[in-house]
Amino acid sequence: MNKITKEVSLLLVEDDDVDATSVERSFLKQRIGNSVLRAHDGREAYEMLREKRITKPYIILLDLQMPRMNGLEFLSAIRKDPELTDSIVFVLTTSKADEDLVASYNHQVAGYFVKQEAGKNFIDVVTMLDSYWKIVHFPEFVEENSSS
Repeated sequence: MNKITKEVSLLLVEDDDVDATSVERSFLKQRIGNSVLRAHDGREAYEMLREKRITKPYIILLDLQMPRMNGLEFLSAIRKDPELTDSIVFVLTTSKADEDLVASYNHQVAGYFVKQEAGKNFIDVVTMLDSYWKIVHFPEFVEENSSS
């Protein structure tokens, strides 16, 4: 086995193309080179994680209001999945409803951001994520070496 230290990736789960583009552009504007992968709803994001199209360490930036599988359904699914239960998730949503806020934190989200309060083009959220993954310690992930 080899210890692998990887750059943190971002999985953006967002059905709105304008919001997704704004987040992606904010990463470029801040000169943040971490990879950003996008899923258009919770079902697509869950499949990407289960199929290991995004590998640890990663952070999920999750919208709540989406078709097929909404954000709360996605949170419920990953928290029940032994391989995904430790996923770090931040919610970025239009919902200011207390029930969405409480339900999100009951699913152990790391933070809850309302889009209208997230700064122009979500720059405040992007800046926070950049600071977060620069100072937070993630476990070292070990991958099997095929030559072992």
